[in-house]
Amino acid sequence: MASLETCEDKYRSYLSGEGEEHTHWRYGAPPDYDAVNTLFEQGRTKVWPPGSLEEKVQNLVKTWEMEMFHKTRFLDNKSIDPLHYTISLNGRKALNLEEKRKLGGSYNSLLQTSLPEKYRCYNPAEETVDTAHHAFTTAFPRGFALEVLQVYSGPPEIVYKFRHWGFMEGPFKGHAPTGDKVELYGMAVFQLNDQEKIVKVEFFYDRGELLGGLTKGGPMNDKAVEEAASSCPVLRNKLTE
Repeated sequence: MASLETCEDKYRSYLSGEGEEHTHWRYGAPPDYDAVNTLFEQGRTKVWPPGSLEEKVQNLVKTWEMEMFHKTRFLDNKSIDPLHYTISLNGRKALNLEEKRKLGGSYNSLLQTSLPEKYRCYNPAEETVDTAHHAFTTAFPRGFALEVLQVYSGPPEIVYKFRHWGFMEGPFKGHAPTGDKVELYGMAVFQLNDQEKIVKVEFFYDRGELLGGLTKGGPMNDKAVEEAASSCPVLRNKLTE
């Protein structure tokens, strides 16, 4: 697997340089990953050798996550083939980029559920890309770090196990912050084409593992939510790895 274009971030490509001069960024500028990089380095359980398959896969996934959320034009996404790209969760129908956008972006497409609406502590049908981002960046002001735990096969079909984690230091959907570490484990399959662009993504995990950790805190009234959020400001550009 070829190395991705070098950029200022240690773990992500396609953030800066001549190739990004005309990129349309969701919040007007490239995101800053200093906080979540620190969280990653302090909490990771694996340190992969430079140049290893595991390191390359980990950096590819971080780059993919960054582009999927922060770049608003499909053609600006350099880690994927926009014309043929699809993504699916837990065996559900695969979505192309336009279908993912209609669902409200990355958060909603990756938190789909068949639960009745009255049992949904997070309801993708009611969230937009911006309200979802606000909810999770408020809950995780230092970000939601990612590490690759194991790579089972290399390209063109990459199969890997991952871990996400963050500290719930802000409120989430009316639930009080706990300060606890919240973790999510899962498996994923990335299919690459001949140009080593991602054309197919499949994720397998239990969204309840994430949402259960975010709803352990007691209910808060609107004033308490506002006060908690103001004391722990949203770091807009530091959540999505």
